[in-house]
Amino acid sequence: MLYTVQRDITNEQRHMTKLYQKLIKKAPSENEVRKGLKAVSLMNEGTPDKRMLMGILNSIDLTSLNPTDNKSNILQLTGKVNSFSGRFSNIPNVAAICVYPNFVSFVKEKLTAKSVRIASVAGGFPSSQTFRMLKVSECKMAVEAGADEIDIVMPVGAFFGKDFKQVAEEISEVKEAIGDKPLKVIIESGLLADYQSIFKASMIAMDAGADFIKTSTGKTPVSATPEAAYIMCRAIRHFYDETGIKVGFKAAGGITTTADAITYLNIVKNVIGEAWLSNSLFRIGASRLANNILADISGSRNDYF
Repeated sequence: MLYTVQRDITNEQRHMTKLYQKLIKKAPSENEVRKGLKAVSLMNEGTPDKRMLMGILNSIDLTSLNPTDNKSNILQLTGKVNSFSGRFSNIPNVAAICVYPNFVSFVKEKLTAKSVRIASVAGGFPSSQTFRMLKVSECKMAVEAGADEIDIVMPVGAFFGKDFKQVAEEISEVKEAIGDKPLKVIIESGLLADYQSIFKASMIAMDAGADFIKTSTGKTPVSATPEAAYIMCRAIRHFYDETGIKVGFKAAGGITTTADAITYLNIVKNVIGEAWLSNSLFRIGASRLANNILADISGSRNDYF
């Protein structure tokens, strides 16, 4: 067993970059995470102002990723985004509509809200268990169909098998294939065994070219958690301090209440800074959350979305 552990460490050192090897040593301890989240909980106290709530709404990737999705319900979703500004003239729209790649061209055809982007999951979502060539091709095809942003899942199986070289190479190949389109890499934090693994996955993704790191697909029993978000944001902070590159953060999976959303916003604010509090660097993937935020902005129940 000792030999196996030593072999894994050697392989990791051999295949990962010097930047990764330097930054991986900065993973926060459980005590640091606990103290950090306690500070965030103090920030959450009090009534949120409408400007904060509007900022959260404007950071939502309004998502429909169901096996039952069809042109009818995707058209309904897109239509609500299109008519949003006419209904709520003083409230900013969502950041993006997020769909499966086969619906990208349809959304592209129907979307008229100029500020709203089209995000597509791709690359064998949600399992990332298929041929690498197909993953890369699907991402490229989604962009060719009109996607402005791509969300992929890192090959979690390869990560568990300690094949970190494969994880990094796949992310790099996808990024090269989609060019300047933002790439969000899902580390599936709810499946990772410990804080060190969450930090490691975050660093590998950023070092390989991720423009955002994202918590979850929303398809696993455990999705986004404040602990995972805190660790990922610490990784982003260290990466930025070392490289000057701003990598965004996206929380997704099970985020439905305004209180949940505020927690994630305050984690970003506390750990990385206010410069990350725009939808160019902060996103929340959700569906039901948008209505709850609208209700808290207006002061009454809202089922617009």
